[in-house]
Amino acid sequence: MAGKLAIVMFSGTADKFIPLGVLSQAAAALGVEVDVFVTGFALRGFTKKKQDLPFPSEFAGAAPALAQGLKANKVPPWDEMLSRAKELGAKVYACSMMSSVMGLKKEDFGGLVDDVVGAATFLQKAEGGQTLFI
Repeated sequence: MAGKLAIVMFSGTADKFIPLGVLSQAAAALGVEVDVFVTGFALRGFTKKKQDLPFPSEFAGAAPALAQGLKANKVPPWDEMLSRAKELGAKVYACSMMSSVMGLKKEDFGGLVDDVVGAATFLQKAEGGQTLFI
């Protein structure tokens, strides 16, 4: 399978980071070119300073059961799955505008972020591929 997948990660809630890890890793393993654009409140999950990612209020009660199910099924954490995708060639970019708005610089991000770029740059990378919004 070949092709391109662009994932725009804008949600900062824990329930959205799991699909990011799963989809990026699966696509990269299939030989798909994967580019992730992180913006909005999702940027908090990519900083060196680890932050607890909240669950949306409507799912807060289910969070403990979900965590238990993930552990029982030996599902790796989202960042480990994304790291594996990166080992297979996936790239992760932080949005320059939202980084600036939130007072974040390139050095504030952990090793998952390859670069800080603008939306136009990311759109050029995504051209011709499928785009998912998480």
